[in-house]
Amino acid sequence: MQRVILIVLDSVGIGELPDAALYGDQGSNTLGNIARLFPDLRLPNLTAMGLGLIDPDNLLPTHPHPIAAYGKARERSAGKDTTTGHWEITGAVLDKPFPVFAEGFPAELIHRFEQAIGTPVIGNVAASGTAIIEALGDEHVRSRRPIVYTSADSVFQIAMHEAIYPIDKQYEICRIAREMLRGEYEVGRVICRPFEGDSGQYRRTSRRKDFSVLPPDTVLDAIERSGKEVYAVGKIVDIFAGKGISRYVKTEDNAAGMRATLEALEKVENGLIFTNLVDFDMLFGHRRDVPGYARALMEFDAYLPELTSKLREEDLLIITADHGNDPSFSGNDHTREYIPVLHFGARIRPGYNIGERASFADIAATIAEALEVPFVTPGQSYFQNIYQAD
Repeated sequence: MQRVILIVLDSVGIGELPDAALYGDQGSNTLGNIARLFPDLRLPNLTAMGLGLIDPDNLLPTHPHPIAAYGKARERSAGKDTTTGHWEITGAVLDKPFPVFAEGFPAELIHRFEQAIGTPVIGNVAASGTAIIEALGDEHVRSRRPIVYTSADSVFQIAMHEAIYPIDKQYEICRIAREMLRGEYEVGRVICRPFEGDSGQYRRTSRRKDFSVLPPDTVLDAIERSGKEVYAVGKIVDIFAGKGISRYVKTEDNAAGMRATLEALEKVENGLIFTNLVDFDMLFGHRRDVPGYARALMEFDAYLPELTSKLREEDLLIITADHGNDPSFSGNDHTREYIPVLHFGARIRPGYNIGERASFADIAATIAEALEVPFVTPGQSYFQNIYQAD
């Protein structure tokens, strides 16, 4: 294959993993529960690819003659966060999860951080990003103290008003946090969460920036070493701290991400186009918005005919996810789930069931073999099963 287009539908899981109870996620099923609770869900293009055949117990409609190869994969790494999921998709399996701080960060760490940035902070709780700026935005504007918060994910988030802290200063403060968060405090991501507006009408801006831990060797590095290109769309460049990325474009939402992916097809001749579509997770999963999540799925589905029409004969399209975030579930955390994996292309065997893969890393091994790139990973390639020659 000349190109692989890998699209991660952030948080679109397809049913609880066998160890879901260890994470408090027994009964979670992002796609299955959306289909159950939103009867008007219509995904004709994903259905045609075989999405409904992956888990027969789901209420998703099935197709008698799917046009794609399909299946699901389980997460071998411990954890259920964005960084861990993306890294495993690209071939790196983690032995232990990134730490989480559901009760807030230790006082001694916050004290050292305040000394390093030269100002006290407020917050230091686990909270929704939109809720915390509503609750503490006025105090932040009055006191000029950054708002520190976290979530059930492994993140250290800092919210600051752009009229109080210019964006470059916000990024500088987040870099200081990233340097400090080592050892037992090494969270997966430090996230800059800039906002704007007036009291009662605060809103987050598009200048969010993630400062991730530097990843181990992944298939992205292998592709670059081989002289091919890795073109990242959305927050991929942040998740991988720029490592293994040739070119990238940031996007504000799913629609912009799909437009950027279509544009990348005109720019990349050989290699990997790697897209993350974040709205499913950020706007609807964490906010437990079933109708909004369903509509976002239908909007993505509507893009597929244009995308598939632009594929070349030697292209492989892979659509998958990085974890679950069941909007019908309790709390606002990610959920420990299988991820769907769909494969489409002129040289891909339609209707082939890859079954249940033992690791997300099988996707990385398959990409490496498809692009003929040497790469060592715990994952096992299934490329020969889905590839059909002339």
